[in-house]
Amino acid sequence: MLGPHFYNEAIRKSVIGFGTLFNNIEIKKTDNAGTVIESEKVPLAYGPKNKFLYRLEQNPDVTKKVAIKLPRLYFELTNVTYDSGRKTSAIKKIKSAIPAAGSADNAKQIQTQFVPVPYDMSFELGIIAKSSDDALQILEQILPYFQPSFNISLKFIPDMNETRDVACILNSVDYADDWDDSFLERRSIVWTLQFTVKSYIYGPYSKADVIRKARVIETLGDKNVNKRNVERSYTPKALEDKNADGVINTADDDLVVSTDDFGFNEGFTVL
Repeated sequence: MLGPHFYNEAIRKSVIGFGTLFNNIEIKKTDNAGTVIESEKVPLAYGPKNKFLYRLEQNPDVTKKVAIKLPRLYFELTNVTYDSGRKTSAIKKIKSAIPAAGSADNAKQIQTQFVPVPYDMSFELGIIAKSSDDALQILEQILPYFQPSFNISLKFIPDMNETRDVACILNSVDYADDWDDSFLERRSIVWTLQFTVKSYIYGPYSKADVIRKARVIETLGDKNVNKRNVERSYTPKALEDKNADGVINTADDDLVVSTDDFGFNEGFTVL
C-alpha cells in the first residue's frame, strides 16, 4: 500500500555519526614528575549498560583471566520521536541533476525526492571505569564540546548529494558509584550522558528525464461549433554560438545544457 521498497539507512547513519564522535578518546597515566608513562585508547561499543555491567560482575573462570576491560565507553539508541517544531512543507522537493556521460554540466536525468521528515533520536552514552580519575579524564574530553549542542555533518543520500548538519544536544549527566557493594564484587564508576540528535528520515527518490520540450494544447471556440485545437510548444533557445560556426541557429539549440543561460523557442500549430 505504501509503495515499493526503499532503504536510505538514515537511522543507521545517525547512529554511526553519533558513535564516531567518541571513538578517539584516550586516557593517560603520569608519574609524579608529570611524565606520561602510559597512554590508552578507550574502547567504544554499541550496547546497553546492563550488558557491560553484567560482564563486569561475572567471575572470570580458569580460561578467562579478565571479565571486562575498564575503562570503556558504551552507547545505544533509546528512542525515536517525531519533531513537529522542525516540520517543513510536505510538498517541497529536493532535486539533483544526473550529468550525461562526458559532461559535468549537461544533465541527462533529474532525481527528485520529498524533503525529509524531522525526527529526534535519543541516545545514551556511558562511561564505565574502575577509578574516579579515569572516568573524569574521559568526561572532561566530552563535556566542553557540548554547549549544549555539537553539530555533525551527515551525508544522508549520496545519490542526491544530500548532506545536512545534525545537532547533537547534551540533555543530562548522571553519576553512579558502586563503592558500597560487597568486597567480593568489582567496583564500577558509571557516568551516564543523555543526548538528543536532531536527525532526519528520508523517503524514496525517483528519476525522470530532463524536459526539453513542453506542449500545451488549447481548445478555441465553442466545444460543439467551430471548435479548433491549437498546440503551443516551447523548447530551449541558444543565446550564444555553441558550435562555433559563426551563427546562432537551431543547431545551437540542441547543444544547450542545464547550466546555460537560454531563452525559449515558441511554436504555434492549429490542429
